[in-house]
Amino acid sequence: MAGILRKEIHRYSPGERLPSSRELVERHRVSPVTVSRALAQLAAEGAVVTRPGAGAYRAEPRGGAVPAPGDTSWQEVALSAQTGAGPVPRSVDASGVLATLAAPPPGVVEFSGGYLHPSLQPERVLATALARAGRRPGAWNRPPTDGLPELRAWFAREIAGAGGESGPTGADVLITAGGQSALTTALRALAPPGAPVLVESPTYPGMLAVARAAGQRPVPVPVDADGLRPELFAAALRATGARVLVCQPLFQNPTGAVLARERRREVVRVAREAGAFVIEDDFARSLAHEDAGPLPPPLAADDPDGVVVHLRSLTKITSPSLRVGALAARGPVMERLRAIHVVDQFFVPRPLQEAALELVGSPAWPRHLRAVAAALRPRRDHLAAGLRRWVPALSPVAVPRGGFHLWVRAPEGTDEAVLVGAALRAGVAVTPGRPYFCAEPPAVHLRLGFAATAGTAEITEGVRRLRTACAQALPRGTGEGEPVSA
Repeated sequence: MAGILRKEIHRYSPGERLPSSRELVERHRVSPVTVSRALAQLAAEGAVVTRPGAGAYRAEPRGGAVPAPGDTSWQEVALSAQTGAGPVPRSVDASGVLATLAAPPPGVVEFSGGYLHPSLQPERVLATALARAGRRPGAWNRPPTDGLPELRAWFAREIAGAGGESGPTGADVLITAGGQSALTTALRALAPPGAPVLVESPTYPGMLAVARAAGQRPVPVPVDADGLRPELFAAALRATGARVLVCQPLFQNPTGAVLARERRREVVRVAREAGAFVIEDDFARSLAHEDAGPLPPPLAADDPDGVVVHLRSLTKITSPSLRVGALAARGPVMERLRAIHVVDQFFVPRPLQEAALELVGSPAWPRHLRAVAAALRPRRDHLAAGLRRWVPALSPVAVPRGGFHLWVRAPEGTDEAVLVGAALRAGVAVTPGRPYFCAEPPAVHLRLGFAATAGTAEITEGVRRLRTACAQALPRGTGEGEPVSA
């Protein structure tokens, strides 16, 4: 898309306004994210200037004529995998991740966000923690490569919980630069390029991107209302010879499912008998809602044999920029995790680790957890009720008691790209469901987040705009509901 716009930009005079993002989406039949990325690339090149709320403009020449672009076509060969039969084109697809990281234009209701709204982030407490951490003796020195011992011990206690003596200790924990980094390290450690990796279906697009970037082959294992299905997991192990499963047993992304009690031991048992690892992504444990009740312990809390490689992060419950997470594992696999972590990152910056310690050790930490739990519940309920009443064609599959979002299924015959584009034109950003499947999806879905919104009033406005989009984009007769009240 950037290449197309780069050629078209010469039709406009310096300083002249380019077509709006909406016009570009309709003209080229691409997603809003693709247009945003293309404009951002041209802005970085100096070819366009973007003005918030006003659009994009052709940039004025800097000190003379704009030089003609060079010929970069040679890179297509250089970036291809070399085989005996010649180059094979390959690419890394991060579109599913960028869909949740991209900030929507001003005035757009953000149902696509994957982080807490700024009003829910502990910004003041974080600022205080970072200031105190920066003044600690040695705070700017090189930290241990595995992480600060006190922070490793804190994560170990959190993971062990009520698991007693079978849970990990601080020696079993490695501090990482957030959950995505932990996931990348774990997948690279456990599966070589070309190997199959079993994943829940649907699942987190960022994990699929990591696996594919490492040359691995994601293989879907369906989930239902009770989480991963152990019998299909066992069948997939036999059929593929895979030795790794990635799963989210608690408030799974995107379905919100919680792995049922009777399935938890079965999943670990099946993996142990097959000689396989389970990567447990426990991203949502701190995102339980006020009505969640007692949470099941992590799979790693009762795993003396080292089947489970556990990961979690402080990022989701605090701020996108507090990228501090942890990997927990037992046995020889920890040495491989350490080696890959050191090669990739050296270590997580000490000031961030010190700030994380200040944060979780302060009296404000439990208050923050309670405040987020209390704030997410009404947002969740308001979005679910609004959809059921005013946009029944997009009623949620389930209403989880934790996490950031609802997973909704669109009527048969819906064009996902058309619906997502219509929503953005109506002023609401939603996340398409296609990137959550590593194979063909059984239906069209959307992921609708509520944590990035300012509150219930904004959710009401977002539902109103989504209703308008559905009236335009859904098959006739499927998007009607009651009028949306203010």
